[in-house]
Amino acid sequence: MKLTSSRDELASKLALAVRAASSKSTIPVLGQVKLSAGDGGVELAATDMELSLRLPLDAQADAAGAVVLPRLAADIVRTMAEGPVTIEHRANEGAVSVSGGQSSFALNCLQASDFPDLPADEGAGLTVPIEPFVATADRVARAASRDDTRPVLTGVLMRIGPDGITMVATDSYRLAAMQTPLEAPPAETREAIVPARALQEVGRLAAAMKATEIEVVIGEAQALFRIGGARLTSRLIDGQFPDYRQLIPERFEHEVVFDRAEFVSVLSRIGVVAQRSAPIRLAFDQGQITVSAVSEQFGEGHESLPVAFSGEAFEIGFNAEFLRDGVDTVTGDELRLGLISPLRPGLLQGGDDGYRYLLMPIRLNV
Repeated sequence: MKLTSSRDELASKLALAVRAASSKSTIPVLGQVKLSAGDGGVELAATDMELSLRLPLDAQADAAGAVVLPRLAADIVRTMAEGPVTIEHRANEGAVSVSGGQSSFALNCLQASDFPDLPADEGAGLTVPIEPFVATADRVARAASRDDTRPVLTGVLMRIGPDGITMVATDSYRLAAMQTPLEAPPAETREAIVPARALQEVGRLAAAMKATEIEVVIGEAQALFRIGGARLTSRLIDGQFPDYRQLIPERFEHEVVFDRAEFVSVLSRIGVVAQRSAPIRLAFDQGQITVSAVSEQFGEGHESLPVAFSGEAFEIGFNAEFLRDGVDTVTGDELRLGLISPLRPGLLQGGDDGYRYLLMPIRLNV
């Protein structure tokens, strides 16, 4: 097999494929990328057995064939001179040639027969515009847990139906939920718990493939996302996702409205002190709020700004990283913070876009 592709095309597609390969597996082939050429064109494939990706590659091949490229091929191609890059492999040989410009490499490789079979690309799904899908996933997925001890919390509850796209994620300390209406919503509803990582990769694929639509196929154990010519398959997470509607309070004692840009600036300055486990403190008093942080290692800082607040003064603390994530994912000029008490969660919202971010407080040591 011998094929030629442009450096930019090959580098960008290899970079995407490598993300789906495993970086931890003890099985070498799972950390590499399969390159194949046939009647259907040229394709890159990678999997870690939980996430699988097939990517079309714009290349000219002189014959059908396949080879497993080592992971470092992506780094090599990225640094090569602009122009065509040629990949050549002879059947059953343990090396693959990569050349372009004045560069030439002979890389050790594995055989295509060592690469595992990928999930079947079958079934019809729901087709929706990709922009609202990716925007919803991007704002919600960051609230998913990174702790594998509770697998269901590492996923995003995804529902697509007549009400549009709904996604919810929580790590038990914070919760992000968003409902995005669609101009032409599907008549049927599909729901699943999808690993947050898979939805993040969908966003990267959407940008790379420059697609306008995404087709989502929900099966019993896996989800398939068709984006342009790319196909990403992810296992689904089995379990009972928390009922987020019961977790979000219906009423709040206080609703404080901030100028979002001003509040972001204050958090950025005070957040320099609030490193490691130091919380951000929000002290409310008549007509103002004081944002502060105290760190044994760095010292302390505080800054006040006017807000429309009336009532009994109180102070509440939040994890600095989680609070900043919530503020960053709210859109619009105004930021609304709903509060009940120093020991009850606060709710961040912005414009009327269906996005809500619930954040548990940290008990403060006076």
